Amino acid sequence: MDDRRSEPRLRIFKAGTIEFGGAGIDCTVRNITAAGAALEVASPVGIPHEITLSVPTRQLRRHGYIVWRKKKRIGVAFD
Repeated sequence: MDDRRSEPRLRIFKAGTIEFGGAGIDCTVRNITAAGAALEVASPVGIPHEITLSVPTRQLRRHGYIVWRKKKRIGVAFD
């Protein structure tokens, strides 16, 4: 299978929060790079296209856009 990523992703399993419009949804960050991340959520329903990802244990807060959605996973591209 061809990997189209510009750089390899670091596999992690960290708790995070998807923030938008004053609300937050818990997520698990499955992998991450400087360019984006794959997030696991209970349901992607209601999560808008533009979000901010916060991962307190990594002191990370990044603005980004949803680029793909699957059953319980979403892909985010960071600005």
